[in-house]
Amino acid sequence: MKAEKIRNLTDEELRHQEQEMSDQLFKLKFQLNMGQTESLKKLRGLRKDIARVKTIAHERAAAGEKK
Repeated sequence: MKAEKIRNLTDEELRHQEQEMSDQLFKLKFQLNMGQTESLKKLRGLRKDIARVKTIAHERAAAGEKK
């Protein structure tokens, strides 16, 4: 997911997106440990997407505090 697309989401949608991605990450890690999948590329991409969402949420929170 691109940062531009994430920036267009509302705060509520950001929280929902982060929760959804975290659930997906948990499921992927579980599958990886059980030997059911070898999708490291998907795992890495998902971790980066979660980091993007958290970064943008943090930026918004910091900008809100400064005002």
